[in-house]
Amino acid sequence: MTLSLPAEWEPQDAVLLAWPHEESDWLPCIDIVEPVFINLIREIIRFEKVVLVAPDIEDVRRKLSSAKIALEQVRLYQIPTNDTWSRDFGPITVLEDGRPKLLDFTFNGWGLKFPADLDNQVTRRLHQANAFGDTPMMTCGLALEGGSIESDGRGTLLTTSECLLNANRNPHLTRQQIEASLSRLLGCRKVLWLENGYLAGDDTDSHIDTLARLCPQDTILYVCCDDEEDEHYPALQAMAAELQAFRTIDGQPYRLIPLPWPQARYDEEGYRLPATYANYLVINQAVLVPTYNDPQDAHALSAIGQAFPDRAIIGVHCLPLILQHGSLHCVTMQLPKGILP
Repeated sequence: MTLSLPAEWEPQDAVLLAWPHEESDWLPCIDIVEPVFINLIREIIRFEKVVLVAPDIEDVRRKLSSAKIALEQVRLYQIPTNDTWSRDFGPITVLEDGRPKLLDFTFNGWGLKFPADLDNQVTRRLHQANAFGDTPMMTCGLALEGGSIESDGRGTLLTTSECLLNANRNPHLTRQQIEASLSRLLGCRKVLWLENGYLAGDDTDSHIDTLARLCPQDTILYVCCDDEEDEHYPALQAMAAELQAFRTIDGQPYRLIPLPWPQARYDEEGYRLPATYANYLVINQAVLVPTYNDPQDAHALSAIGQAFPDRAIIGVHCLPLILQHGSLHCVTMQLPKGILP
């Protein structure tokens, strides 16, 4: 049997999203975050379908219809959620002998920081609702979030030790045991562990999708801080050195493309928010990039275009998303080709 975790840039059927609602932490800013989701859906359905879960789908249907969204491209499922971070509670899809198989890992609210009882059931409930047709699903006991791993589709996984080795996820497992689980469940043959790198305001314990991303042609896009006065400077410099030392599965160095550093953003209480351009989403024929009304937005679009020269690079305004400490990639989970009925 051959087993692999597809790269994000491989063909997709759809993107999974969870609608923000008033019983979630979005309540204080629901009026500014709903337009972000509408705009994100508008961009995705130019290229593929959207699978959307919400506690009240009729309310969402009305809002999408008012925004002139083509509803035939959106599949709505009435499922209760705690929050909107589909990247971390959505299914992780592997290819088993070329056929998709859904893995439903445990989502514990990034180490029991936030309620996650409903979110942890979303994949199962979607499967029960026939959202994935006859695609098989396996429930896994491992606590693992989609934002914590990056795959090149050829057996290499990129992750951070701060997240995967954190005692709040799988305290009973050693690094070697976690690597063995990743090999058994995802088919990976090589794990690249980043020991450095973080973003202030990040609740995920340094998810890799906020810091560095695997790209086609043995390329890595990574967050680069060139401000020596910034608190992130030492850790991100150390992370850059690690990336330079990494080698591909063929023993070659990676082509490294730095992403610019956006200006610091803070919430009303003065806490720094985790704005990052690494939190982009690759879809069919396009890359959707979070923008922050920042002078560096254009530079970020250009850098990501270097890594994905054959795709449209589309900026999506995501300043409201970082108010809840996430961004564009965090609220999405791609569903590879062959999943939807």
